[in-house]
Amino acid sequence: MTTSPASASGTALAVPAAFHRGIATVCLSGTLEDKLSAAAAAGFDGIEIFEPDLIASPWSPAEIGARCADLGLSVDLYQPFRDLDSTDPDRFARNLRRAEHKFAVMQQLGVDTVLVCSSVADDAVADPDLLAEQLATAAARAGERGLRIAYEALAWGRHVSTWEASWDAVRRADSPALGLCLDSFHVLSRGGDPAGFAEVPADKLFFLQLADAPQLHMDVLQWSRHHRLFPGQGAFDLATFLRCLLAAGYAGPLSLEVFNDVFRQSDPWRTAVDAMRSLVWLEESLSRVWPGSGVSTPPPAPALSGHSFVELGVDGVSGPQVGSALAALGFTHTGQHRSKPVQLWEQGGARVLLNASVTRPAGAGVASVAALGLESEDPGRSAARAEAVRAPILPRSRGAAEADLSAVAAPDGTQIFFTRTGPEGWPADFLSTGAERSGEAGVTRIDHVGLTQPFDSFDEAGLFYRAVLGLEPHSTAEVAAPYGLIRTLSVADAHRRVRLALSVSALRRGGWTPGVPDPQYVAFATDDIVATAARLRAAGAPLLPLPANYADDLDARFDLAPDLLAAIREHGLMYEEDATGGYLHLATPVLGDRVFFEVVQRLAGYDGYGGADVPVRMAAHRRSRRAAADAT
Repeated sequence: MTTSPASASGTALAVPAAFHRGIATVCLSGTLEDKLSAAAAAGFDGIEIFEPDLIASPWSPAEIGARCADLGLSVDLYQPFRDLDSTDPDRFARNLRRAEHKFAVMQQLGVDTVLVCSSVADDAVADPDLLAEQLATAAARAGERGLRIAYEALAWGRHVSTWEASWDAVRRADSPALGLCLDSFHVLSRGGDPAGFAEVPADKLFFLQLADAPQLHMDVLQWSRHHRLFPGQGAFDLATFLRCLLAAGYAGPLSLEVFNDVFRQSDPWRTAVDAMRSLVWLEESLSRVWPGSGVSTPPPAPALSGHSFVELGVDGVSGPQVGSALAALGFTHTGQHRSKPVQLWEQGGARVLLNASVTRPAGAGVASVAALGLESEDPGRSAARAEAVRAPILPRSRGAAEADLSAVAAPDGTQIFFTRTGPEGWPADFLSTGAERSGEAGVTRIDHVGLTQPFDSFDEAGLFYRAVLGLEPHSTAEVAAPYGLIRTLSVADAHRRVRLALSVSALRRGGWTPGVPDPQYVAFATDDIVATAARLRAAGAPLLPLPANYADDLDARFDLAPDLLAAIREHGLMYEEDATGGYLHLATPVLGDRVFFEVVQRLAGYDGYGGADVPVRMAAHRRSRRAAADAT
């Protein structure tokens, strides 16, 4: 099934409704055996064999080809062949001999295309006619065996470093067995314009390699080797890149080639699923920039209208501590689950569940965010969407009269529930405690949830929330905190009704101080934080004290009203502002060794998360924990 959108030249093109999806073995960690199994398990159609993986394998090329066939994987590309051209005739002759050996390997593998990179060697050919001649010579030998050469411009190539230069060489060579490999990183990292692909005949577009990346100002080789990402995890406009290539007539695989320090150490099965999710997301993005292309896409993510609850996993030690803090913050224990040791605490539209069924033999006394309930306009479609982008629904036990909630696991293990809150929804699972909701402090709802991510899954998490829930990244930052650099990524729906603040420590911390392993927090919204803070202080709520130096600095930097500055000093408020508005917030000490609460007020159009205050808050948390440790 295909449709026929028009190319840039007006020619009707056949764009497949379902693409052939491939991945290079260099994207995954482990042995070649591991990589092939992981790629097949994730649903890939084909594979690029990275030559070092083949060389290290105990299987012969023929056995590797047979294993791929058994797994349902085609071998789409053999790569890379480096430094083919040379100004030294003897060296070029040796390179041709090397190529003949690789052609024989390819025939045993059952692959017909080899990637030849532009040379980075000192003897690389600068003369375009000589380069074309040498490429044509190698392509003729490949063609005699029924093989092809896909020529790629490395962004750091000595003389050929742009896709336009690689096309000039291929055009001059004029060989039927020679075409282009276009790699999104090599093109976009050098500011290349993919609109120019329209000038290349479709039969010269041999292969496509896809990689995303953050926008960095650094040596392009180091950028490529260490910071490539899967589509949707970086800053490149890959949907437009792909549209331009397809419009030019490319009809081959969509293949991922990502070099990344994290992926090379992570579980290859998990990385392969993340990679597949990125291609599904990219194809969906393509359909948005190319309406009518006919690309098959998963059902769209239903709109989310808010946080229905945050569930904290607690035990006999941390549960009473967190419950006491919630009560002092103005929450009421309003419900008890029908069949599980789960408490419902409420204030305004904010709901917190304390789940004491979580068991941690090695973590007694720890509290943590176990689950997020997100209000969906259609929970069933949210679940279908999650499964379509490779986030399977988690098995869940429930009583006969209890709500049937679907949940998926985020990369850090947090469960995400798709909910509807109402008389017939999940609150009906809780029996009323009869407690009156009195003594509320002005909390209206959950503003956002802050989750520290495991180092190895930070980029995966960003794509997960984007692809599964439809949340878009809207701010990134790096914060110089007391224990090292912290990277942050904030994601939210378009209306800012669901917000998540993700963070990761760039390097793991040492053990010289009372640490907070992977801290998490829940931020509650209020319309008047000064009044709320006064009520909390009167109720004896645990509020984090801040040093006088902090308020003095605010007085120097901002023109704050005297009564506001006095309230900041009295109640330990933090303040940040940008061009759109301001942000007032306060924090509790860490509860259950990991979790704390914040109360926040957004002023005017402020859309951030108080990132400038993170070092102050972390230092205050350390002092608080140190004092508690000394007291015991």
